[in-house]
Amino acid sequence: MEHGMATDEAERLRAVGLKVTAPRKAVLAALDGHGHLDADTVFERVRGELPTTSLQAVYGVLAALTGAGLLRRIEPAGSPALYERRTGDNHHHLVCTKCHTVADVDCVVGQPPCLEPADAGGFTIHTAEVTFWGLCESCRSEPAA
Repeated sequence: MEHGMATDEAERLRAVGLKVTAPRKAVLAALDGHGHLDADTVFERVRGELPTTSLQAVYGVLAALTGAGLLRRIEPAGSPALYERRTGDNHHHLVCTKCHTVADVDCVVGQPPCLEPADAGGFTIHTAEVTFWGLCESCRSEPAA
């Protein structure tokens, strides 16, 4: 990991009131630029850098980073929870029903209209999740079995 990246991660952790620890920095690095990963995949990536870490420790770090707003957790139906670095913009997701690839998609209208339901039933809305399901380009171009 570059020294500059390590400094940025440390600053992000401090900015949200979290202590800077090797496992937290390793989890952030594992997710950096890798889209949507489940906890097992994050664990495998972290274990390469921190061989003595445990899956339970990674789950704890994922929960802390999600709670602090540094990660976003999504739970597409039929899939384990996935974590991503893109936060704070209420974007949505495309999920391939064949290969389970997940891709980000910006809000269709350019603003989060889904945060203003016709009737909020007394709730104050802070997040909405929209998931589009279909076949990715790769799966559509595969010959039928």
